[in-house]
Amino acid sequence: MKVLVTDALAPRALERLREAGHEVIEASGLQGAALVAALDGVQALIVRGATRVTGEVLRGARSLKVVVRAGTGLDNIDQSAARHQGIAVFNTPHANAVSVAELVFGLALAFERHLAPASTDLRAGRWEKAKFSGRELSGHRIGLVGFGRIGREVALRARAFELEVWANDPLLPHWPLGFEWVRRATLDELLGACDYVSLHVPLSPDTRGLIGAPELTAMRRDAVLVNCARGGLVDEAALLAALEAGALRGALLDTFANEPPGASALLALPNVLATPHLGASTDEAQRRAGEEAAAVVIEALGD
Repeated sequence: MKVLVTDALAPRALERLREAGHEVIEASGLQGAALVAALDGVQALIVRGATRVTGEVLRGARSLKVVVRAGTGLDNIDQSAARHQGIAVFNTPHANAVSVAELVFGLALAFERHLAPASTDLRAGRWEKAKFSGRELSGHRIGLVGFGRIGREVALRARAFELEVWANDPLLPHWPLGFEWVRRATLDELLGACDYVSLHVPLSPDTRGLIGAPELTAMRRDAVLVNCARGGLVDEAALLAALEAGALRGALLDTFANEPPGASALLALPNVLATPHLGASTDEAQRRAGEEAAAVVIEALGD
């Protein structure tokens, strides 16, 4: 069968698809009508975050059976339209958990120890140690909003840093085994008690704007918000106001409501450390995502 791959995928993943007897078509940058045309006679579509699989696209893809997002989020795929068309939608939830969790602590350490400005100063010939006095992570409290695969990886690393870990996830049917040391809390309890609040939930109509002005007001004034999940989870105007007013100590942002964010006022603030959606940007995560996506397609088309 034919498999269309519209975003970059690890070479081994493409090999696996071909070894399974499928014809692999690679075509990047497709959107809208061009994507519909490319899907003619195609049974499977593999995307990452750049390709928008809209309802219009899905309704025009007459032969399509399965769409796989090589990554965690599914907000670039119209899942309701896919269900209506009888098209199965999958993601690769295991692929980037470690990479995202490590980035959370990369950002936290860089922020608390002023690594970027200290390095810039040193390269410019300045040696001003006192200027960059920072904070330890140890002995503080981190609250995880969402306690799925990524949240649990963050919790494990937080424990190694000797952080107290709280978590909120009302959708979990059972608290995961082995994590009894994580305190289960309501969102209000977590926001009011934690030094770091880290978001690890998918973007959906229910979670869009999850952290707005009321939630930011509920946080401690010396708290830091971390978002390595999806930009739409945070009301960016409310976050900007909170940071400018000193109602929040800082924000560590890997995602934005609009990507790229352009001339976002958040990027001009000294208490914001931001990166261009690097959560899954490791060799290991990219390889796992591609191979998981290939495996899902092979199984789906084999049924």
